[in-house]
Amino acid sequence: MITKVRALSTQWTAVVPLIAIVLLAFTWGRELPGAVVAVVAVVLAVSVLAAVHHAEVVAHRVGEPFGSLVLAVAVTIIEVALIVTLMADGGAKSSTLARDTVFAAVMITCNGIVGVSLLAAALRHRVAVFQSEGTGGALATVATLATLCLVLPTFTTSKLGPEFSTSQLVFAAVAALVLYGLFVATQTVRHRDYFLPITKHGEVIDADDHAEVPSTKTALISLGLLALALVAVVGLTKGVSKTIEHGVAAAGMPQAVVGVIIALLVLLPETIAALRAARRDRVQTSLNLALGSSMASIGLTVPAVAIASYWLTGPLVLGLGATHMVLLALTMVVATLTIVPGRATPLQGGVHLVILAAYIELAVTP
Repeated sequence: MITKVRALSTQWTAVVPLIAIVLLAFTWGRELPGAVVAVVAVVLAVSVLAAVHHAEVVAHRVGEPFGSLVLAVAVTIIEVALIVTLMADGGAKSSTLARDTVFAAVMITCNGIVGVSLLAAALRHRVAVFQSEGTGGALATVATLATLCLVLPTFTTSKLGPEFSTSQLVFAAVAALVLYGLFVATQTVRHRDYFLPITKHGEVIDADDHAEVPSTKTALISLGLLALALVAVVGLTKGVSKTIEHGVAAAGMPQAVVGVIIALLVLLPETIAALRAARRDRVQTSLNLALGSSMASIGLTVPAVAIASYWLTGPLVLGLGATHMVLLALTMVVATLTIVPGRATPLQGGVHLVILAAYIELAVTP
């Protein structure tokens, strides 16, 4: 019976990405009636679960921290493609799209994913434990990238408005790529052991002891299906974005709320994967996912929009407003205090979730 259940699980996770891609092909660029939107929403939700399953298979095969890096980079690359596509279609009104999306990703990952992971692990295991050396380096990189790319444009004077001049934008893009590349090298090669899960006694967990490692063939199949599922998730999210926009407008909320909702949907696979890891007492894996996704979102998006800005019409607004800068500063200070001890209680998880709630509240009622 157990074997049949596992076989059925494997079958649906293989079929759903293919169905989602076919549905995406039929719905891309079209106005969707309500019934179709409902179907898309269901397929989108199931695709997220399939993506998480295949990400876990790949992660188990390659081990940490490579597994969390695969999911973070895959989601971000597709997210970047979506941002550039929307900017190309939106004209001047999309000038703040990259900034809003990247900032939403930073707040959701650094507060939402971190908060829910710490809360889940601490409630189940009393204390959430992780390595402060690797996690602290990741947070420092996120803080530097966010300040260089999202805060400084508000204060530069070479160009009117919260924008970079051409040379400043080139510098920010190159710096983002260099820092992200340096972090990946540190995480996966030189100091890989700083990013592995640990026990409450400080012992490194280099593998899951209770599960058989999948074969290379199985991992490669899951990698391909993961890519399909992620393309479907982001593409179907874009398909329902018009419905989301109409709903937000009908509710009288600011347009920026659309970006928050889309970011929440796109980051859902990582959120579920991080929560599952936290419940297994692999909090370091959860933090690798959260901070890695935040870093990749800035480090890959800014260079991409910098290149795209040469043929896109309209300004490229990257600078944050005063309210968002306060929330970013609060996030980094609280995250530092959370990470330095290497241990967290439910209190720290709750604090991060309250900061996320404040961000969403101020997005709805600025």
